[in-house]
Amino acid sequence: MPCTIISVDTRKQLRQFIAFPNQLFRNVETYIPPLLRDERALLSPKNPSRKYCDFQMFLALRDGKVVGRVAAIINNRSNQHWNKKAVRFGWCDFIEDYEVFKALVDRVIQFGLQHGMEEIEGPLGFTDMDKECWVIEGFDQRQNLSTLYNPPYYIDFIKKYGFSTACQWEQYKIPASQPVPDKVARINELILQRYNLRLLRFKRRKEIYPYARKFFHTLNESFSILYDFVPLTEEEIDVYIKQYFPFINLEFANFVVDKDDNLVAFGLSIPDLNQAYKKANGHLLPFGWIHLLHALHHFDTIDLLLNGVHPDWQKRGVHSIYYAEMNRNAIKNHVEWSYSNPQIIGNEAERIWNTTYQSQPIIKRAVFSKRII
Repeated sequence: MPCTIISVDTRKQLRQFIAFPNQLFRNVETYIPPLLRDERALLSPKNPSRKYCDFQMFLALRDGKVVGRVAAIINNRSNQHWNKKAVRFGWCDFIEDYEVFKALVDRVIQFGLQHGMEEIEGPLGFTDMDKECWVIEGFDQRQNLSTLYNPPYYIDFIKKYGFSTACQWEQYKIPASQPVPDKVARINELILQRYNLRLLRFKRRKEIYPYARKFFHTLNESFSILYDFVPLTEEEIDVYIKQYFPFINLEFANFVVDKDDNLVAFGLSIPDLNQAYKKANGHLLPFGWIHLLHALHHFDTIDLLLNGVHPDWQKRGVHSIYYAEMNRNAIKNHVEWSYSNPQIIGNEAERIWNTTYQSQPIIKRAVFSKRII
């Protein structure tokens, strides 16, 4: 039965757009419902990323019922940076019906062609800080809070449509209780001394704020060669500082600075909040905040959220310093497991986990692309 694609133009339609995956995957154990207020903020015209993106949301309806959703995004800064003309699809969810998926993608392509685009790619958000890439292997594995969930039929449908794999990522499960190898500890001390570096250890929250903007500036530099990355703007950085830094567990914010106090490398982890988010079911009130507050202080698992090294300091072994410190703090806090965020296959983090620590690859992800002219 055919479906109808409509633009999201009203508050009611926006609520339907945001709520749809929570309804679609309500019985899926590995699905983590996002906080509805966070989704509203991301999709709001007040999101600073919207200033340089052409953007439109769509719903797929059948007999008046929502059966799919998708967002069409043209990131003009990214297209200019990477010298391409691409429309992105994101926030893409749909029932197990190929015709619904096809109708949604057709509408994104139409949006792209209207703006002079030549290819479609996704799933992607506005920036690399948004959720991106679908699971292609490891569908039954634990998800990270910051990653997309998708069932296997998503991959069947996107291949049937004719998309090709544009980039692949891998995620790892790592025993957090394994000690830092003595050889690694000795080499790290030599690196710190040789390059006059310091590993910061924060005791009070106010101590981390002078490094907040430096953190994002180093992130911009260290991520600059990653797939489709575009540097965050100062306005975007302001939003992320307000959103994340009040809740950072200081023991899992591991920053390395040089003699001039420039931040040259970072590793940032968060406690496992999956079950807290599931209990909150998208709402902080009336009791969702209690689950989150408890999870922030009682955990045996962490997610390795963000890590990077400034290009001027890469290939000097600096990354090993913050990995080892995260390792020590995990042991100190009786953490049993750590889970990596998606890492592009072949990058430095993968080499470290495969050669220095015991680790198990559990999920493989991909972004897909297709020419549209």
